[in-house]
Amino acid sequence: MASLLLAVIYVAFISLGLPDAMLGAAWPSMSQDLGAPLSWAGGISMVISAGTIVSALLSDRMTLRFGAGKVTAVSVGLTAAALAGFSIAPNYWVLMAFAIPYGLGAGGVDAALNNYVAIHYESKHMSWLHAMWGLGMLTGPYVMGYALGHGQGWGWGYRYISIIQIVLTALLIASLPLWKQRKATVAEHSGQSGESAESAESVPAARKPLGIRGVLRIRGAKEILMMFFCYCAAEQTAMLWASSYMVLGNGIDKTTAAMWASFFGIGITAGRVLSGFLTMRFGDPIMIRIGQSVMFLGLIVLFVPLPAHAGTIAGLMLVGLGCAPIYPCVIHSTPDYFGEDKSQAIVGMQMAFAYTGSMLMPPLFGLLAQNISVALFPWFLLACLAVMVIMHESLRRKCGSALSA
Repeated sequence: MASLLLAVIYVAFISLGLPDAMLGAAWPSMSQDLGAPLSWAGGISMVISAGTIVSALLSDRMTLRFGAGKVTAVSVGLTAAALAGFSIAPNYWVLMAFAIPYGLGAGGVDAALNNYVAIHYESKHMSWLHAMWGLGMLTGPYVMGYALGHGQGWGWGYRYISIIQIVLTALLIASLPLWKQRKATVAEHSGQSGESAESAESVPAARKPLGIRGVLRIRGAKEILMMFFCYCAAEQTAMLWASSYMVLGNGIDKTTAAMWASFFGIGITAGRVLSGFLTMRFGDPIMIRIGQSVMFLGLIVLFVPLPAHAGTIAGLMLVGLGCAPIYPCVIHSTPDYFGEDKSQAIVGMQMAFAYTGSMLMPPLFGLLAQNISVALFPWFLLACLAVMVIMHESLRRKCGSALSA
């Protein structure tokens, strides 16, 4: 039953990644059809991120009351409804309205499932979980491309993904008994009674939500939150600006740059598959340090003027590979650092900090690129990496005794 539930969770994370890159793929067509300026895509993205931050901050309260299974099912259903709204939106402002439930649903899935897997499954499963997100993220634009290429329009691209999400919502509702059985199995090993295990999914612990202040008072929490902020700042900046860096900073033509920019995402996805196997040998702290080291190597390679821009391709791939283990291993280590009773609140805050970094830092780099130079791209990523490394080592000093290297 644990394996069947894990398969359901994997499918849910593929679904979470499916719409993430679709807006960028569809926006040239959407902006023309809706009469919206090209730059207005940023407004939709910011509303989605804001909704995600709100739901992530509420995840501890919601999961305590309803359980991870119900929160995930409702959140996916909310996302499905929002994407259906995207598919029929007659203007930009309707898109903005539907971006609110889209963000709320995505944040609920992200926070609930990340903490659930961190508590109940091994580190390898967490890495492979995020590889599933990468698979969805890489697949979404192809679905949109299919709709556009067959003359169906961007509305059908979103409609296809909405249908997938609706089917997944039904699957999650049908799987709710599995979540209770998983709790019961864990409870048997820990000596709980069958009755208490039966109710554990709906009320995981008899405690009050910690809240933002409660989380920030926990020793080491600020460090792990800043790690998430810096990681997602680097990841999203690379995803958004890699192509522009290649075109404006290296003189690569736009078509080639668009193709090569995908190497970053491929590096993350392939790296997370590989990381799952490496976690069988190395603990989370070592995996995080390996990822940071590979990221650093990739950024150094970006500075090397190799023939045919090979340094750019290899550098982006290495940066993606380096990013791969960091996010899932930090999440997986959270219950060990802070305890299972506090992990949902901290993971929710991690998601909020992650999306805040994603929302604020790529536009900041855009201002730097516009007013100074796009050549600052690797330096910007290097600064994010440096702060991330400092925060991780500080976390290890404060809480390292709770988790072996």
